[in-house]
Amino acid sequence: MEETRIAVMSIIVEDRDSAEPLNQLLHSYGSYIIGRMGLPYEKKNISLMSIALDAPENTIAELAGKVGNLPHVSVKTTYAKR
Repeated sequence: MEETRIAVMSIIVEDRDSAEPLNQLLHSYGSYIIGRMGLPYEKKNISLMSIALDAPENTIAELAGKVGNLPHVSVKTTYAKR
């Protein structure tokens, strides 16, 4: 079995039209997602998301790349030290 890493992916969605493709993408990686939290911030018309993952490092990087390629979506990933 491939070794996995724990990571948290922070996502900012600046256009609601990008929310549906993002949700479909996250659904396709659902087996690696420990939990997720989404916060709409109406004052700035953006959404903030936090995704906790337990996955092989290359899978996390692949997901982050796909998320970052969505229009009006920013992503940063932080990994646990162990």
